[in-house]
Amino acid sequence: MVGILGQKAGMSQVFSEKGEALPVTVIKAGPCFVVQKKSDSKEGYNAIQIGYGERKQKSLNKPKRGHFEKARVRPLKYLREFRVHNVDEYQLGQEIRVDIFKVGDYVDVKGTSKGKGFAGAVKRWGFKGGPASHGSRQHRRVGSIGGSSFPARVFPGTKMAGRMGGSSSVAKRLEVVKIIPEDNLILVKGAVTGVKKGLVVISKSKKKEKQS
Repeated sequence: MVGILGQKAGMSQVFSEKGEALPVTVIKAGPCFVVQKKSDSKEGYNAIQIGYGERKQKSLNKPKRGHFEKARVRPLKYLREFRVHNVDEYQLGQEIRVDIFKVGDYVDVKGTSKGKGFAGAVKRWGFKGGPASHGSRQHRRVGSIGGSSFPARVFPGTKMAGRMGGSSSVAKRLEVVKIIPEDNLILVKGAVTGVKKGLVVISKSKKKEKQS
């Protein structure tokens, strides 16, 4: 099973057969097209590159235009790679639609979180903060970040103020609740990282099935 690209449409809810309300994320996925094939003999690994989304022809330079013309597909906005076992199963220009998944499948959905800009340690990392009473001079400051005599330096990765959000993350093992092929929609149970109309990558879940 190969993955697919799409855009987050928003959240909603559907009712199960038992009458339970299930929170779902609606994703407009595909159609995508195979733009390039990579083989183990040439590139060192087996993969296919698929594209998604409309793109204006005038925004392309010659090499990019030739890249799409070779695959005989229209210019596409987003390109991503998926590892496959056998590249011969796919053809250049082949269309990949949302019906590669079915209800009950488990998928991993990768997206980019909302950018919050520069944030302090309290907002960024959930620090408790200092005393709130009168006289305190460090209500929301980080505090000590390292000893003066030992280790006499700040360790890499120390949690401090900085740019918050705007990083990729993966929501793992989300159940496919519903698929609407005619509208290119897939509904997955739970929340997905990212803003509305943000790019998401849907692939088969890498987590093992739970032991019953």
